[in-house]
Amino acid sequence: MHPGVFKMSALMDKCCGPVIRAVYQNSKCRHVRYNSYKPLAHAKHFPSVSTPMLPPGTFDGKTAFITGGGTGLGKGMALCLSQLGARVAISGRKMEPLQQTAAEISGLTGNKVLPISADVRDEAAVTQALDKITSEFDLPTIIINNAAGNFISPTERLSYNAWKTVVDIVLNGTANVTLQAGKRLIDAGKGAAFLSISTDYAETGSGFVAPSSAAKSGVEALTKSLAAEWARYGFRFNCLSPGAIETKGAFSRLDPTGQFVQKFVHRVPTGRLGQVPELANLATYLVSDYASWITGQVVRLNGGEYPASSGMFSPLVQVTKEQWDQLEAMIRGVKGS
Repeated sequence: MHPGVFKMSALMDKCCGPVIRAVYQNSKCRHVRYNSYKPLAHAKHFPSVSTPMLPPGTFDGKTAFITGGGTGLGKGMALCLSQLGARVAISGRKMEPLQQTAAEISGLTGNKVLPISADVRDEAAVTQALDKITSEFDLPTIIINNAAGNFISPTERLSYNAWKTVVDIVLNGTANVTLQAGKRLIDAGKGAAFLSISTDYAETGSGFVAPSSAAKSGVEALTKSLAAEWARYGFRFNCLSPGAIETKGAFSRLDPTGQFVQKFVHRVPTGRLGQVPELANLATYLVSDYASWITGQVVRLNGGEYPASSGMFSPLVQVTKEQWDQLEAMIRGVKGS
């Protein structure tokens, strides 16, 4: 799951006590794998389609740059873009997973994928990354800001360095990549599509992930600001806000015990978590020419969890038909205002 998508604070209070006891009964927290989560029965009506939805060759001749592209959502988007003809560069802090992902995707698609070790917080590293992409491929006209950092913690436990690390990666890293790529594209007279991966709680706020919430809110504000200002240069800016999509890196930091996920899936009206190819399909659409009139938007992909969570009466979905009959009779019996 992406680092900005699991609303830990939204889980029902009654499930927290047992989990906290389980976590702290030993001196070390145990990390659990998540492939045992079970979709709800009605999820069968909402099947996940993993094949690319856009026509082959949609991105022929185009260069894409994806930060945080070695694993999880970034890897999924890199694969989909490469399948559709793009030359893809992926960056991250660790070269080994980037090289593995690049080789894997190239083996599947026959298109070269360029791995680049670069920390988005480092201005010089991003400069060198863009230099290398331009030298090996071309100046990228598709830029996806996917690099992120997040973990759950009571805010009073955070050091300033912990706060700064998340904000520097998420907000300042996005600004660093966007400004450097944007200035080069302006000088070259080329149009481009920028996409930043956000989270639903960027709008609402959320306990226990305050640095991420603040940083993602800034990313969304930057996106809308530049959509208004830089359209004159041929640039589009959008955010994609995913709900709970299971990826190893984020789940290990946001649900380390594995005991929240099955509770959480009951909050999703479609009865299941999202899949990486679903996000990749929406992302590739948003950076394609098919979406050329979409800019300055936050596009949500969450199985209905976001509106369900915000609705005061949404939990009434648990009321049975017989209980509704009783409630209706009671309501009809009310006299006066």
